[in-house]
Amino acid sequence: MIEWHFLTGEYPPQLGGVSDYCHLLACALAQTGDKVHIWAPPSSGADPVDPGVHVHRLPDTFGPRSLRVLGKALSRPNPVRRLLVQYVPHAFGWKAMNLPFCLWLYGRRHRDRIWVMFHEVAYDLSLGQSLRHNVLGCVTHMMAAFVSRAAERCFASTSSWFPMVWRVHSRRRVEWLSIPSNLPTEAPPEAVAQVRTRYGANAAQPLVGHFGTFGELIAPLVEKVIPEIVATDPKCIGLLMGRGSDQWLPRLRQSRPDLADRLFATGALSASELATHLAACDLLVQPYPDGVTTRRTSVMAPLALGVPIVTTSGFLTEPLWHQENLVALAPVESPAEIVAQAEKLLKDASARHKLGKSGQDGYQRLFAIERTVQTLRRLPTYC
Repeated sequence: MIEWHFLTGEYPPQLGGVSDYCHLLACALAQTGDKVHIWAPPSSGADPVDPGVHVHRLPDTFGPRSLRVLGKALSRPNPVRRLLVQYVPHAFGWKAMNLPFCLWLYGRRHRDRIWVMFHEVAYDLSLGQSLRHNVLGCVTHMMAAFVSRAAERCFASTSSWFPMVWRVHSRRRVEWLSIPSNLPTEAPPEAVAQVRTRYGANAAQPLVGHFGTFGELIAPLVEKVIPEIVATDPKCIGLLMGRGSDQWLPRLRQSRPDLADRLFATGALSASELATHLAACDLLVQPYPDGVTTRRTSVMAPLALGVPIVTTSGFLTEPLWHQENLVALAPVESPAEIVAQAEKLLKDASARHKLGKSGQDGYQRLFAIERTVQTLRRLPTYC
């Protein structure tokens, strides 16, 4: 039996990808018989109640009062205790410059077995950006250096982060730890059929979706490719899913009034509703400006459900996406190729089914929560 202590900047009911990941992993570890403690900043909502998971709300966002509380709670030595730090620079407050927290971790390196999961590492340093951003880059690189030196083991959500961790600590070994889907991996067939009926999709009218939060970097790519894909077939229907999709839909309809009656959005949905809507799609189009990576939960969800995906290859895309037949890839700098890949799949139901099945099998083999739990629990507590 292992006693896990998650140190995280967010946990439900707080929203966010790290929040969802921590909740999923905490419950999965507790189901093995391990004890799980969550240490997170204050929240106005009710904490989830899960067997074997104990949520502790700190007095602030990992400031001096929180460090005193943590120090007192962890004062007694415990050979089966592991601190699992969910590291994102801005998650620990202080405008992403909480160096005291990182120094506190460094000071505990001989008292606790500290394992760090790098969801992000540090902000970039560049001559082409403002002094403020370079100061932030310098501080976050220092933070990552102290955290990696405090850690017995370092993990990263993508192998693309390995070089950055090596820059701040050249001797640090980093291991990849998969990020699973944070949505249900099955959807009731009758509910899926109802969703397709709601948007007028049938065997002859394909439903093409995009799932995301429509941030300023991804939204322009979506605006370029989704209307063009819908326009290739007069029967094709486009569906935008996720928080912010309903606010962004009018902009898309205004840019393509000829497609307005075939473009829809769901807005925010519950996890089960979102899984059902994803499963209802014939094809998902997920363009990312830096390329698809293993840290993208918005691609993990449709993979787990067996939905075929067209996505982009960019400078952060790991080799496995080229080696495994999980998705259809197109260069991020070529919207026309993204559209062409989608059009090709929409014309070939057999190819879509084959790609969806291959992606789902690959998800179970590489990314499922069971793989994450197995990795964490089988590793010895030494490097």
